[in-house]
Amino acid sequence: MNSIIRIARKEFAGFFSSPIAFIFLGAFLAVSLFIFFWVETFFARNIADVRPLFDWMPLLLIFLVAAITMRMWSEERRAGTLEFLLTAPVADYQLVLGKFLACLGLVGVALLLTLPLPVTVSLMGPLDWGPVIGGYLASLFLAAAYVAIGLFISARSANQIVSLILTAAVCGFFYLLGSDALTGLFGNQASEWLKLLGSGSRFASITRGVIDLRDLYYYLSLVGVFLALNVFSLEWLRWSGNRSNPNHRRWGWLTGLLAANFLAANFWLAPVSAVRTDLTDGQLYSISDATRSYLAQLQEPLLIRGYFSAQTHPLLAPLVPRLRDLLAEYAVAGEGRVRVEFIDPLEHPELEREANEKYDIKPVPFQFASKYQASVVNSYFNILVQYGDQYEVLGFRDLIDVKVQSETDLDVELRNPEYDLTQALKKVLYAYQGGGDIFAGLSQPVAFKGYISPEAQLPELLKPLRKGLDELLADWRKRAGKKLSIAIEDPEANGGALAKRLEGDYGFRPMVASLLDTQPFWFYMTLESGERIVQIPLPEKFDKAGLERAMQAGIKRFAKGFQKTIALHTPKAAPALGQFGMGGGKRFDWLRQTLAEEHNLADADLKNGQIPDQADLLLLAAPDQLDEKQLFAVDQFLMRGGTLVVATSPFDIDTKGALSAKSHKSGLDKWLAHNGIELEQKMVLDPQNTAFPIPVNRRIGGFVVRETQLVDYPYFVDVRGDGIDSKSGIASGVNQVTLTWPSPIRLDGQKNQGRKVTRLLQSSDRAWNSDSLEIQPDFKAHGQQGFAENGKPGRQLLAVAVEGRFDSFFKGKSSPLLKQDESSKQKRDEKKGADDNSKVDQAPVIDRVIDHSPASARIILFASNSFLTDTMLDLATSGLGTRYLKPVQLVENAIDWALEDRGLLVLRGRGHFSRTLDPMDRDQRVFWEYLNYGLALFGLLLVGLIRHQIKQRSQGRYTALLGQMS
Repeated sequence: MNSIIRIARKEFAGFFSSPIAFIFLGAFLAVSLFIFFWVETFFARNIADVRPLFDWMPLLLIFLVAAITMRMWSEERRAGTLEFLLTAPVADYQLVLGKFLACLGLVGVALLLTLPLPVTVSLMGPLDWGPVIGGYLASLFLAAAYVAIGLFISARSANQIVSLILTAAVCGFFYLLGSDALTGLFGNQASEWLKLLGSGSRFASITRGVIDLRDLYYYLSLVGVFLALNVFSLEWLRWSGNRSNPNHRRWGWLTGLLAANFLAANFWLAPVSAVRTDLTDGQLYSISDATRSYLAQLQEPLLIRGYFSAQTHPLLAPLVPRLRDLLAEYAVAGEGRVRVEFIDPLEHPELEREANEKYDIKPVPFQFASKYQASVVNSYFNILVQYGDQYEVLGFRDLIDVKVQSETDLDVELRNPEYDLTQALKKVLYAYQGGGDIFAGLSQPVAFKGYISPEAQLPELLKPLRKGLDELLADWRKRAGKKLSIAIEDPEANGGALAKRLEGDYGFRPMVASLLDTQPFWFYMTLESGERIVQIPLPEKFDKAGLERAMQAGIKRFAKGFQKTIALHTPKAAPALGQFGMGGGKRFDWLRQTLAEEHNLADADLKNGQIPDQADLLLLAAPDQLDEKQLFAVDQFLMRGGTLVVATSPFDIDTKGALSAKSHKSGLDKWLAHNGIELEQKMVLDPQNTAFPIPVNRRIGGFVVRETQLVDYPYFVDVRGDGIDSKSGIASGVNQVTLTWPSPIRLDGQKNQGRKVTRLLQSSDRAWNSDSLEIQPDFKAHGQQGFAENGKPGRQLLAVAVEGRFDSFFKGKSSPLLKQDESSKQKRDEKKGADDNSKVDQAPVIDRVIDHSPASARIILFASNSFLTDTMLDLATSGLGTRYLKPVQLVENAIDWALEDRGLLVLRGRGHFSRTLDPMDRDQRVFWEYLNYGLALFGLLLVGLIRHQIKQRSQGRYTALLGQMS
């Protein structure tokens, strides 16, 4: 080993004995930085990663290594020193390993000089260091393979230029084997085999942040094969001119056997998929505990079948092996309960017919251009997840994300494969279980408690409901066994002691059937388990079917394995505009589509003053002028212990033509203030903002030209870092979100005393407020920000979650529904008097007002009317070049957190393009770019200084030695 190290040190020092090493290192750094900032347009990508550096690394290393190794043996042969080395008392393998380590050391120095690049990127955004570590490890192993190839070729050639060309050609051949340009010409199976042989495809696998033993050994096997051939080449040169003898043949057989064993071990390791480690933040490419928990709930076999055509779009083909590896992990984690299949429908006509007829899976025509012509291929790219009689189908649009740099520059990646698959698994699992026993998912007993007056005191319209309740409870007692206990009491018994306690604990008070009916009665129902209490509302039509739906919805809130129901209220959109199909008003199609993928979605206009019976949570997206009945529905849902998620602000924005703002009345302002949450009549502006395409006026002489520019817009507040709450779990996986035209939230400390308050989103400490309705930027008057800074800057609260006991806005008042019912009854009587034959249905109403909520009630408020609208999400998508759903994901997180169904929280926000750079202006981008140029130059100077110090020390040592000898 000492001999190897001495040889390596001598060769390594030889690189720096002339300017050649510095030229190579300087050229490598210059090309790397040019590609990173200019070719890959790092700042335009707006992704906090160093993937552009490693995407080009296999090609850069080919030329760097070829230039380094071309002289290692060729120069020895040209100078005539090879014979001296071969006759020295040093083994051939020691010479080879010494030169190998010297070359690899120089490559290591080159890679070390690029380290400031990821360090500066980490200062510009939330960099995931896992792929960075994987990238450098892959670069070293790939460089080792290239160095071994270069040394072998150099040993076979006496000409350095020939050695350079042949090394580049052979290394390029291994790179091209697994490249998309070659694999796109073959089917899935053949392309996967080519990727196993290609050095570039193995490299890409490691740079994702997944260190697989098979990938590392692939490079080690190349190193072993070519170093063995190198040693054999030196021995062959030693025998030059001698006749062949058995010793020569033994050397040949031994070298061949050694190379064959190195290569054969790749086939032996191919099925070993468990020896791997995922270095990515959150382990993006490994099965999470959340997925394992859903797989553990399987009682029947789960089928996951991939439909992938052999010929598909070249950008989609590399994603198939990754999905295959991920699904293999599902099969292992399922412990025999998961069956995974991959088929090409074109090779299985019967399965293709089943896919078309039963699952509505059809091929998609993909158009792409090859070298000679543009072509269209009809291809399958689908995954079926089936459990029992329930199934979900994921298409390529569900599985991929596209980052658009230009019309011809597309970056295609799997969006968030584990989340997509686990979400589909959860949906089929819950749908299948939902059709069975609702009590099977209860982890602890549930108590039904009815606070109901004797039948004689009940109004006539409630007596059939009371009978239906007894029948339903009798049936449930048989089905649930010990999981359900039942208790029905009369609150007025024993002097009304229970009635007083109910009024104090739950805010219950006696009901009346109408304003003219003075006979009070009680009809309240609750479900309790542990410390959680769910209040069961009276059904809208006072029938047994409605009561059963309400009771089942209550039970499901305690049970696992059932899809929850979200009641969604949005402002009514204007009708479509003629032949163009354009609708006015706000649209929430992205929100609806995303929520419907995981939950049952029920539209709630609240006009009847009630929330749908089956609703587990109420979501109000940009409510508009809620009337008293609608407000009463919202209030009483909260009083029953429900969770209310609201996105609203005092301003509305018109994006048609010139940007303009106007005051907006949601109808919730006084109600929120009553509950200790006040929205100020201002909007927040923040220097930490997101760039979006905004219509801007530009004056030319006396004319005004309107054009769309991508500008930093302070009203689009970019919330990230310490502005996002990281403790509650609501924002888990969401590292950035943009709130458009938000308003500041002010909390009443006295009213919120005793409640749990979580500050979900806050602006930066440089933000300020403005009550101006002028939201069009004026860069001429106010410089680069476009708006004047007013008031003292500071953090602004933009989203909050408040949990605890709330007092009803209608406490001590009659139900608005009852007032409306009396008015409607009078009109019906007048109509009936005018036409005796008319039949008018009368919907009875009960005066039922709950005075205060239990401690489990929650209000989650996002102070923006627009951040969930399709318009804003589309603007963000066009600005970033990729699908932007962070606001929707945050709302989904809030829903799951509130419903205690938090399995997907840790998975939802993950994605390849989700880590964006911090907001920066042009001057800051220029600073970071030129800082990297300066650091690269400083690194070269530092290497030169270290080399000079080592040289001075060596000369001093030799001078001292000569002095001693003399």
